[in-house]
Amino acid sequence: MNNKFYITTPIYYVNDVPHIGHAYTTLNADVFARYWKEKLGDENVFFLAGTDEHGQKVAEAAKKNGLEPKTYVDQVAPLFKEAWSALNIKPSFFIRTTDPRHEKVVAELLKKIYENGYIYEGEYEGLYCVGCEKFLTESELKNGFCPLHPNTRPVFQKEKNYFLKLNELSKIIIKKIKNGEYNIIPESRKAETVARLESEIEDISISRAGVSWGIPVPWDKKQTVYVWIEALINYYSATEFLEKKSRFWPADIHLIGKDILWFHSVIWQAILIAADLPLPKNILVHGFFTIDGQKISKSLGNAIAPREFIDKYGTDGARYLLLSAVGFGHDGDIKKEEFDKKYNTDLANGLGNLVARVAKLCEESGFSYPYKKQSKDRHIENAIEKMQPDLALKMIWRHIKNTDQFLSETKPWTKNGQELYEILETSVAEIRLIGYHLKPFMPKTAEEIQKQFNSETIKSNPPLFPRI
Repeated sequence: MNNKFYITTPIYYVNDVPHIGHAYTTLNADVFARYWKEKLGDENVFFLAGTDEHGQKVAEAAKKNGLEPKTYVDQVAPLFKEAWSALNIKPSFFIRTTDPRHEKVVAELLKKIYENGYIYEGEYEGLYCVGCEKFLTESELKNGFCPLHPNTRPVFQKEKNYFLKLNELSKIIIKKIKNGEYNIIPESRKAETVARLESEIEDISISRAGVSWGIPVPWDKKQTVYVWIEALINYYSATEFLEKKSRFWPADIHLIGKDILWFHSVIWQAILIAADLPLPKNILVHGFFTIDGQKISKSLGNAIAPREFIDKYGTDGARYLLLSAVGFGHDGDIKKEEFDKKYNTDLANGLGNLVARVAKLCEESGFSYPYKKQSKDRHIENAIEKMQPDLALKMIWRHIKNTDQFLSETKPWTKNGQELYEILETSVAEIRLIGYHLKPFMPKTAEEIQKQFNSETIKSNPPLFPRI
């Protein structure tokens, strides 16, 4: 990683409050950031999160709530900050696209692209999905509707806009993907992007004539910058106005959901190439998860708020249940009733019970074991470095299960003397290893385990995860 690590999450629309779908993405980014901080030091890691606050959809949400757009976004944006704080997610910076510093960088960058000859004026007509805030092709529609917003028919729009020469830039992009200049993970998403790039690519509109809630186009104040264009620029603008560009740009990982793959793997690269800027190294794409077979939606009443989750399972319990909910990179379905079962099985009866059993055996036997250099499992570290956090978590739980099995087989409660000492020595070493590797995933739990087991004399504590 060249002794620095920069990771971003998507910036979330403030037309609604945060839910566990947002939390899943942001939690995974926090895992990567915490892991690399341990390796490289806090000052060498930059983790960016934030909110996307312009555009037609946000303006409509504000109007629905009887508020001016700025007043509305000022009320909603803090809810995302509070949700991440409650989940012990610690971005280095939280960007808001209404920040004047971001708006200034957007204007400067687009002006440069315009002067470089990659932007021209033209007329656009097509079907526009307000929910996605983007134009859709006929091939993207399903029975005449946007697949992501099946209850709202796309509207036909025709207007004069400014266009980015995406067709010309796409030829450069496909070469860069094939040359490995930036990577799209997993391979299936890379193949999907390349296949689309090899079809006919049209230039894209980068401005709107009828959307006043946005950043004005610097050379034509009657138009505003298309929300998706200026939102992408946040990843760069934060490093620019925080004076971190020379240290952290380009980003090491843009962590995204599959629905915004094209914007991040192609349009964002086109903007950067047109502005003579280096490209991000990895676009890391996770899948979608549904709840009880349905898309997460406020209208369906299944949009679980992070606070609701934390109140029931605790901060680290909530972190674990979300991080282990589906295989990273794959789609999956979550059954709400399964959360209690998984909490009890993996946390209360699994990790929590193991820690309690070994601590009690140590305390009752007077076991004393000086702290030695921390042992590590390189396979766990490799999994995180290869961007497979779910695999790393499974490996940690394998250690938990193996240590449980070891205790069941050796029956230390029937032993004494050297034989007991050797069993406890092995068990304590394993728990220290588990505590160390849990740090990115469950930081508070890891800290409690290390505090309890890294001392020479080990005492019992209250249960880490009381049964539900």
